[in-house]
Amino acid sequence: MNDVVPIRRRFANSFRSGGIAGVVLLVAVVGVWSSFYTVAAESEGVLLRFGRFLQTVPPGLHFKIPLGVDRVIVVPVRRQLKQEFGFGTIGATNPLQYTDTGEQTLEKSMVTGDLNAALVEWVVQYRIERPDLYLFKVRNADLTLRDASESVMREVVGDRTVDEVITIGRQEIEVEALQKLQTLAAEYEMGIKIDQVQLKNVNPPVGVQASFNEVNQSQQERERAINVANGEYNKAIPRARGEAAQRISAAEGYAKQRINEAQGDIAAFNLLYAEYTKAPEVTRRRLYLETMAEILPQVRNKVVLDEAASGVLPFLDLKGTGAARRNGNE
Repeated sequence: MNDVVPIRRRFANSFRSGGIAGVVLLVAVVGVWSSFYTVAAESEGVLLRFGRFLQTVPPGLHFKIPLGVDRVIVVPVRRQLKQEFGFGTIGATNPLQYTDTGEQTLEKSMVTGDLNAALVEWVVQYRIERPDLYLFKVRNADLTLRDASESVMREVVGDRTVDEVITIGRQEIEVEALQKLQTLAAEYEMGIKIDQVQLKNVNPPVGVQASFNEVNQSQQERERAINVANGEYNKAIPRARGEAAQRISAAEGYAKQRINEAQGDIAAFNLLYAEYTKAPEVTRRRLYLETMAEILPQVRNKVVLDEAASGVLPFLDLKGTGAARRNGNE
């Protein structure tokens, strides 16, 4: 009986020593295992030591002091994020991409510069440029960006009429809102870069949408009629100018032709006159013969009389001549 007690004590001491060694070994394994971490390719790691920011680390495998001394927050800096206002895309990975239905109705309800109401839906696309500022400079940078975006959009819409907001001023609103939001993000040092502000659906209030649609349809029909008229004008004017140029060219060609013919006639007459002055009788007779050679072939019936002949009527068969002329005409 006295020998059993020392054996129990030795067993308890050995068990206690083995348990401490096991705990030490387990802590060592956990420490080594937690000393390494990996940052994904599209992200950067923010290293904290005792809760205080130390540095940012690039993608890849890295070492840190284990057992809660160092802690790493992975931030997706190369992923484009977006926030939706006035509507929401189901299944979004960003929890602050859109709000609930009641909040969406309040977000898109705005008053324009001419004191009309409009329902404006838009999207803000952004990236995290400085993870340290994004995490620690502003409390909940995504929520701050939502508030800033809504404030900027209400300001920009409030400076314009309802017609500009709904129709012709969409691009100007996007550009101005982007500039103002970029400036505001830089002043707040949110560590966010705004890439784009894009308007989606812009409509009048539900009660007057039918009237606005009729007005828009009338404006579109007016623009279409103007475009058709401009098209006809653009077709008719060049065609008329082409016809005018063609007629002018034809007239100029005809004028040159007449001038050339007249000049040719003058030159021929001058040559003929020069020959006439040299031999008047011969020239006169030649002209007579040439003229008769042109005229006589066109005469169907010819009667040649002597200048001294008299009483020629009995010799003329006027009836036969007339009949022959009629037959020839037939």
